[in-house]
Amino acid sequence: MEFFKNTNIDFLGKKWYFLTFSLIFSVAGLLSMAFWHGIPLGVDFRGGTIVYVKYAHTPDISAIHSAVDRAGLKNARVQSIGAAANNEVLIALDIQETSEQDLSKGKDLIKQALESNAVPGKQDLNNSSSLAIAQDLLTSDPLHLGAGSDANPRYTAIAQAIVNYRDKTKGGVLNSIDELKTVADPAAVASLQNNFFTSDFGVRNVEIVGPQVGKQLRKQAVLATLYSLAGMLIYLALRFEWIYGVAAVLTVFHDTLITVGAFSLLNWEISLTVIAAILTLIGYSNNDTIVVFDRIRENIKLLRRDKLADIVNKSINQTLSRTILTAGLTFLTVLALFLFGGEVLHGFSFALVIGILIGTYSSIAIAAPILVAYQEWRGEQGKRPVAMPLRTGSGPAQTKEKVKA
Repeated sequence: MEFFKNTNIDFLGKKWYFLTFSLIFSVAGLLSMAFWHGIPLGVDFRGGTIVYVKYAHTPDISAIHSAVDRAGLKNARVQSIGAAANNEVLIALDIQETSEQDLSKGKDLIKQALESNAVPGKQDLNNSSSLAIAQDLLTSDPLHLGAGSDANPRYTAIAQAIVNYRDKTKGGVLNSIDELKTVADPAAVASLQNNFFTSDFGVRNVEIVGPQVGKQLRKQAVLATLYSLAGMLIYLALRFEWIYGVAAVLTVFHDTLITVGAFSLLNWEISLTVIAAILTLIGYSNNDTIVVFDRIRENIKLLRRDKLADIVNKSINQTLSRTILTAGLTFLTVLALFLFGGEVLHGFSFALVIGILIGTYSSIAIAAPILVAYQEWRGEQGKRPVAMPLRTGSGPAQTKEKVKA
């Protein structure tokens, strides 16, 4: 299947437009990383605490941010996650707002900041464990079981049933303690009403990363990227010529710079999943570049008398249908992932969306022109180009050499 047949687009004739486009986005990303947002590292790399909170109603992000700020948790990031109907919020604390020895303190501080309707002397049922509920029931003994051996298992079972109902049936948040009358003994529910209250939120999950772990992950992410670039350079230098490897590495560096720059411009955090997407992008962009390079190498053998610029243009046009089919289908897949994959995969899919667009573009607009530019430079220096073999001629010298051979 081919979208285009016998195309003759002068891609190299438009190289200055391509260069201007790349320069604008690359410089914008560099300026953002240097002066505006920096490289917005996620909690995976900088360390800290992420708390996922489920609300009983549509959360007011600005009000939550104000409450967290009043509690002294400066620079906390608050954002909605998932579908709007889920009423879920993510709250992230920098390492400066937590303790290296006890990072779980961040969770407790956030709970205290959000409990605007806290009742003195009572516990929050929406944020209590089954152990805390069982202990309270055992102390108050609403079923009058006494201190016998049956009391502890009975109240433990009631507490577990309450927590299961809260988390699995009600999505983690009870609107009132009265909702438990169909789950537990009325006497137990009445006892809970004396000692508990229900807030309008429940902490669903907590992720904690220490500063040392974050530093190590940051180092490993950089090394993984550099190793992949070095491996690519060595492979292409052996498979083709060394200039092909240099062109491919510069192209991938260009793609990575624009992708990271996009995250910086939008101030979106770079997490481990984003690094995975960038490594995927390196492989994808390299694969597309190798396809073009391989066609250039084949055409160099067939079109020895043509200029390298004409050979490169012809090769790009010959692989254009394949490039659009492959990149187009992949792009539609990651676009669907970006639109419908949810907040957890948002950064990963966004990196792939940007990476596939830029990676496909750079294989045509960056990698191939580097070969031609290098050949032209060597020609000006009076040296033989390494991107293509020596041309054969039909003059006396060449004929004489062939006879000797």
